[in-house]
Amino acid sequence: MTIAYIRSLQRGGTNELFDLFAHHLLAQGFRVVGTIQTNTPRPKSHKCDMDVRILPDGDIIRISQDLGPNSRGCHLDPSALEEAVMQTTARLDQADLLILNKFGKQEAQGRGFRDVIAQAVMQDIPVLVGVNDLNLADFLTFCGDEAVELPTDREHLFKWGDALKLPQNS
Repeated sequence: MTIAYIRSLQRGGTNELFDLFAHHLLAQGFRVVGTIQTNTPRPKSHKCDMDVRILPDGDIIRISQDLGPNSRGCHLDPSALEEAVMQTTARLDQADLLILNKFGKQEAQGRGFRDVIAQAVMQDIPVLVGVNDLNLADFLTFCGDEAVELPTDREHLFKWGDALKLPQNS
């Protein structure tokens, strides 16, 4: 089982790195599935719009909801997240690698992409996931001793990808 994670100290810290990595592997013919997140600032708000692109060529799904300018707390749209989970799950059987932008609060509570990660592990599909410090303990409990932390830089991530020796799509 191969589960690698990158810790992010800032909001959206892995988004661009994972996007670059996914494009690199897809261009080589690897079958990469999962999600890449994009955060778009909202004018006059401390919140952002969160969209996930379903890899390799799926929909872009807005997983945030606008709860108004005075809202506090989480603005995740659980039904949109579940749609992203369903679309990712439907592609998993064709995967060489699963990339998930975040093991977040939903996954820490046993929802979200948690079952997709478990299914990938059961199918011997390597997993790459972003984790913030808030959810790190839950992630490590979920993965046991199997998870490997990677440094947050392109060079180490690409070396890890090369070491996987993923089968290329023919």
